[in-house]
Amino acid sequence: MEKLSDQFVWKSLKEGDLNAFSILFKTYYPILYNYGLKIAKDIPLTEDSLQDFFLYVYEHRENLSDLDTIAPYLFSSYRRALIKKLKKKSNTIPVDEFDNSIVDIEFTPEEILTQQESDTFKNQNISKLLNKLPKRQKEAIYLKYYSGLKTKDIATVMNVNYQSVVNTIHKAIKNLREEVAIIQLINS
Repeated sequence: MEKLSDQFVWKSLKEGDLNAFSILFKTYYPILYNYGLKIAKDIPLTEDSLQDFFLYVYEHRENLSDLDTIAPYLFSSYRRALIKKLKKKSNTIPVDEFDNSIVDIEFTPEEILTQQESDTFKNQNISKLLNKLPKRQKEAIYLKYYSGLKTKDIATVMNVNYQSVVNTIHKAIKNLREEVAIIQLINS
């Protein structure tokens, strides 16, 4: 069976097709769940907010804009919805000081595994290096390399311009290279 186009699935969803909603849910729930868990670090909150989000999408489907690609819309909308829930949950941070800097993704060695499964030591070191990056750089790297989003889609999700994403990813890779060079010097 060939993969249905995003435009077809979205149009069908907007028309109330439950099969289209099922495809949307099955396709995006796992990756949005992983992204949400990285942001919230709270399984019940992530699950509840994601279910609420999908329910909202279905209930408001008729008012949704037409889309060429679904992923950027879902990532950015879910990110906003989750941050809104985190704001409500937070009693320690005043709402006016609570911004998108809440997103602080942590990488695990399991996420770093390559297709040939490199040894655990290398993966732990990579995850440590990734976790040293600033929050925005970690989020951009996660969305690019672990969620498979394109740069223009990452710009939409992070609510920044295209060039900012390019610069952020470039800085992250530069920081990683510098850290690796330092480690190589120490170990030689």
